[in-house]
Amino acid sequence: VAYLVVFHILFVLFVWTYWKSVFTLPIQPGKKFHMSYADQERYENEERPEVQRQILAEIARKLPVYTRTGNGGIRFCDRCQLIKPDRCHHCSVCAMCVLKMDHHCPWVNNCIGFSNYKFFLLFLAYSLLYCLYIAATVFKYFIKYWTVTRHSPEPWRSPEPACGELTNGRSKFHILFLLFVAVMFFVSLMFLFGYHCWLVSRNRSTL
Repeated sequence: VAYLVVFHILFVLFVWTYWKSVFTLPIQPGKKFHMSYADQERYENEERPEVQRQILAEIARKLPVYTRTGNGGIRFCDRCQLIKPDRCHHCSVCAMCVLKMDHHCPWVNNCIGFSNYKFFLLFLAYSLLYCLYIAATVFKYFIKYWTVTRHSPEPWRSPEPACGELTNGRSKFHILFLLFVAVMFFVSLMFLFGYHCWLVSRNRSTL
């Protein structure tokens, strides 16, 4: 019973964090980062790149923007028509600028950024614990998989299985497959979760 309680607690936490990672919408920068209609007209009608950089610098003077492009200009998104805050990137899949974007995750089909990065880290942590718990509870049955059959001393009796031995070939395959998948995902998630913990400790992001 204790095994089932722990299993379902981890399963519920795993599903909840996955749900939050998938359905928490990414956040766009605020309205103050969007260009006004007059500024857009002035920026688009200007053909000289150096003057365009000056226009963006004037608009961003009152904004909390510190990151610059490679040539020292203000980071500007032509598609969203906004000045990008620090660590903001345009996602081509979501077709929007995402605040503090880390990456677009295909496993959750969503952008991982300011709004759901916490849920993504919790999802990795609970997934790691979930796989570890499954591997640990299945391992003893994996040991029984290799148990040698104890033969009966009487020749007229059929061989008897050793105590706790798995006699069904299909159940042996299920145990072997479950342990292999759990260990495989555990190792993969361990490296991914460790990498994101390192990024958090350094106050960095993937992009």
